[in-house]
Amino acid sequence: MVQSINTKVDLVIEATAFTGLADYGKIMIGDNGFEFYNSRDFRKFIQIPWEEVDYVIASVMFKGKWIPRYAIRTKKNGTYTFSSKDAKKVLRTIRNYVDPEHMVSSLSFFDVVKRAVKSMFKKS
Repeated sequence: MVQSINTKVDLVIEATAFTGLADYGKIMIGDNGFEFYNSRDFRKFIQIPWEEVDYVIASVMFKGKWIPRYAIRTKKNGTYTFSSKDAKKVLRTIRNYVDPEHMVSSLSFFDVVKRAVKSMFKKS
């Protein structure tokens, strides 16, 4: 069994990790880090200490009414994308441990298209 990095747990919620194929399991947020444990295969887990978290990126839709997924960008190991039932509750719990200035919303679809059009007409 995998040893948890947390000594005190604030939130445990069912979630999906998007690592290639979707992995279903539970997210555990505690005093030392963010953890994801796969419900079927105990060898598939993600443990991210709070010191390693660079940014938390939320995909916000309908002016904050719905957050379908969020990502955690680490300093060394890349970006991990997750989805859960109550994403707002997860993000509020993460905000206790991560600086709120390092929690950002992702670009909308139209912002991405606008950037692409601008870059096509930009002189090199």
